[in-house]
Amino acid sequence: MSNRLFQGVIHQMRDAIDRTIGVIDETSVIIACSELGRIGEVCENITTEAFISPNAFVVDGYTYKSFGNRPRPEYAVFVSGSDAEAAHYAALLAVSLNSIKQYYDEKYDRSNFIKNVILDNILPGDIYLKARELHFNSDVSRVCMLIKVTNKTDISAYDVVQNLFPDKSKDFVININETDIALVKEIRPGIEPKDLDKLASSIVDTLSSEFYTHCVVGIGTIVVGIKDLARSFKEAQVALEVGKVFDTERSIVSYDHLGIARLIYQLPTTLCEAFLKEVFKRGSIDSLDHETLFTIQRFFENSLNVSETSRKLFVHRNTLVYRLEKIKKITGLDLRQFEDAIVFKVALMVKKYLTSNSAKL
Repeated sequence: MSNRLFQGVIHQMRDAIDRTIGVIDETSVIIACSELGRIGEVCENITTEAFISPNAFVVDGYTYKSFGNRPRPEYAVFVSGSDAEAAHYAALLAVSLNSIKQYYDEKYDRSNFIKNVILDNILPGDIYLKARELHFNSDVSRVCMLIKVTNKTDISAYDVVQNLFPDKSKDFVININETDIALVKEIRPGIEPKDLDKLASSIVDTLSSEFYTHCVVGIGTIVVGIKDLARSFKEAQVALEVGKVFDTERSIVSYDHLGIARLIYQLPTTLCEAFLKEVFKRGSIDSLDHETLFTIQRFFENSLNVSETSRKLFVHRNTLVYRLEKIKKITGLDLRQFEDAIVFKVALMVKKYLTSNSAKL
C-alpha cells in the first residue's frame, strides 16, 4: 500500500520540483521514483547510521532524508543534488510523505479496529488500549446500521456508501460480506430517531434511484463508548431479521420500533405453537380466507373503528359487522373488544413467525 501511495505523490510532485526524486525503504531499495525505470534498484553506500540519523545526508550526489512512524525510520526520500535546495526539497517531501502515510495507516487500522469491535473479534480489555493507541474518540455518540443488498448489480454498493460518508475520521463503512455493509456513524447528542430514519432512507434512495441497487437497512440503538458498538451492530442484525418476518414491505427497520415483534422473535417455537392452540380452540386460523385476513388487517389499522374501516374498504357498515361476527364464530374472539383484538393481533404475528421458521427448514 505504501509503495502505491508514495508513487502517487512522487508522480504529482515531479514537475514542480524538476529533479529526480523518490523513496527508498530501510533495505535501500527504491520503491517509488519520478524515473519509473529505477524502481527496484538498490542504492548502495547508504550506511545504517546515516539512514537512522534525524539529519539529511548526501550519498553519491543525492540528498536523503529519513522518515517513518516507528521508533526508527522506515523510509527515506531522495532528491538529486547535494546543494541547499536539494536538502530543502528532501525535508519538505519527508514531512509530506510521513503525514500522508500516518493518515492512511490510521484510517486503515481504525477501520479494521471498528470491524473487529462490532464482530466481537477483539477482547474487551484490549478495546480501550487499542482505541488510545489509534487516538480514537471514545466519548461520542454513534449508531450502527446494517445495509443488506437484496439484488446483484455491477455497481459496488460499498463504494457508493463510502462516497456518501466521506469523513473517514468520524464515519466507518465496513464490508462484512458479499451482501452486507456496516455503517458506524458518529452522531450529535440528542438526535431524534426520525433523523436516523431519514439518513437510512437517503442511503436506500441513492442506491435505488441512481444505481438500481435495492437494499434494506437495519438500525441499531445509539450508544456512547466503543465497547457497546458490538451491541448496536447486533441490534441492527436483529432488526433486519425481525423485519424480514413481520414487515416484509419495509426497507428501513429500526430496533427501537420493533415492539412486540422483537419479543415474539425471541420465543421458542414450542411455546408459540402452544399459544396458537390455546387461542384458537374453537377453530383454526388457517380456515380464515385471504379476504377475511385483509379485513382484519384494515380493522386493526383503523383502531378497531367499524365506520372508518368500512369506509376505507368501500363496503357497507353492516357487511363489515357481518364479517366480524363470522370471525367471532370461527375463532371465539370478538375483534371489536380490545382484549380479544390484542390476543388476535399477537396470534397473527406468532403464526407469521412460525411460518417463517418452517420455511427456513
